Amino acid sequence: MRGARSAKWVASAIVVALAATACGGSDDDDSTSDGASDGNSGGGIVRVDGGEPQNPLIPSDTTEAYGGLVMDNIFSKLLEFDENGEIYMLAAESIEPNEDATAWTVTLKSGWTFHDGTDVTAQHYVNAWNWAANIDNNQSSSFWFADIAGYEDVHPEEGSPTGEEMSGLTVVDDLTFEIALSHPVSYYDYKLGYTPFTPLPDSFYDDPEGFGEAPVGNGPYQLDEWNHNTSIKLSTYADYAGDNAPKNDGIEIIAYTGLDAAYQDLISDNLDVIRQVDPKDLPVYEQDLGDRAITQAYNGIQTIVPVSYGDWEGVDPQVLQGISKAIDRDTITQTVLNGSRTPADSFAPPGVLGYQEGADGGIAEYDPEAARDLVEAGGGVPNNEMVLQINGDGGHQEWAEAVCNSIIDALDIECTLDIKPDFDTDLEARAANEVQSFYRGGWLADYPLNANFMSELYHSRASTNYGRFDNPEVDELFEQGDQAASLEETVAAYQDAEQVLWEEMPAIPLWFQNVNGGYSNNVENVAFDTAGMPLLTEVTVK
Repeated sequence: MRGARSAKWVASAIVVALAATACGGSDDDDSTSDGASDGNSGGGIVRVDGGEPQNPLIPSDTTEAYGGLVMDNIFSKLLEFDENGEIYMLAAESIEPNEDATAWTVTLKSGWTFHDGTDVTAQHYVNAWNWAANIDNNQSSSFWFADIAGYEDVHPEEGSPTGEEMSGLTVVDDLTFEIALSHPVSYYDYKLGYTPFTPLPDSFYDDPEGFGEAPVGNGPYQLDEWNHNTSIKLSTYADYAGDNAPKNDGIEIIAYTGLDAAYQDLISDNLDVIRQVDPKDLPVYEQDLGDRAITQAYNGIQTIVPVSYGDWEGVDPQVLQGISKAIDRDTITQTVLNGSRTPADSFAPPGVLGYQEGADGGIAEYDPEAARDLVEAGGGVPNNEMVLQINGDGGHQEWAEAVCNSIIDALDIECTLDIKPDFDTDLEARAANEVQSFYRGGWLADYPLNANFMSELYHSRASTNYGRFDNPEVDELFEQGDQAASLEETVAAYQDAEQVLWEEMPAIPLWFQNVNGGYSNNVENVAFDTAGMPLLTEVTVK
């Protein structure tokens, strides 16, 4: 979920992507809360809308946007991505591959410290990655380390680990370590721009549970308070060594139970940055905020995802193609979403390397007659009904109802919503295989490549594959893409894999995301990155 941030699940991205993130999720449209702080921003504190993170605040266990927003500000990654999707080094001095991209050498910048004052060394990265990959530690992002040689020793498919460390990680000196992969990965440096690859201090291993409540990072902000379901307060880290030091005194992330409440606080100047306005406010927010309104495309996508268990186990992909063609994306994005989204024609958004215009081959085009033919050819919709699960705190109900109504009109089946009270509850139902037929699947980029919108979501081993899609051909195509000889060949291989995704339909892409946010009269210099996440270190308080 910037998104990359991770492609985080857009509560759902962009970044991040989502989205993150990719992960993602996530997602950009989600919020939770009970209200906001009062008064002006005084003291240089910037208040931004957010929600309750799903998991303890550990980098390798955070895949959704609420937790991702915190992770992105209290941890700094080895590298980041600029507005053009190009890599730039942050905590790393350099990251260099060997000739066939099977081994990578990371050289760290000197002078970096954790918030407890201890030095950040190569050993801290290696220890953190070994711990995160170990199956006994049950981290949701452990599969991100699967490319490293020896991963199977700490994370076997069955049974207990046979080792404590991956053989592919070697510390050379305090500022250098080497990564040996079990196969070539031409874009491994892109992956290193995601949150799980951050370091952990020695104190983490004394009490991981306690650390999850009060994490100690290496980023521009340090955590002061986590008041569950209310707010998370961050202050600047005075000894931060990065070149993106905060231009304010701190951040307060306020948990909202609905985007409408956050928007009302924003226009009253009781909130300083809103990442996304509620759909009902889309027609008025640019007029309300004037120059303080922000409209910007980012690397995020909204989908609906069928589950492959229960009544939907073994459903013919033609049925899913028919449902896709029953959705009038143009009308919904122009009316319900007030032109704030772009109908999707690909599994990857236009801002990432490898996007293919018209990759859907018409499967995402509204055509009720063709939709009915496809559904009939595929054996029909199970029980002539579908249920779409969404989180009620993210501003999704209006468009989800419109999607259902479009399907009902075209296919004459039942379509209802299962609205979970918040994103956390929604994710828990996904993880427990309790989704009835479809869930909302927003995603924002963890890194700006097409691979991030496929492998991290639809590979059978991906932890964020909540639809439980399992297709050996697709897995093999993803792995061929990962092991291609060059970045260009990797991108091309994933483009080929995408064509199979449109045949198999592990998800139904709806539209590409945009930031529709803004800021208060109390702050200036508000901008969002390509993953749709606010660049909080840049915000200044008047």
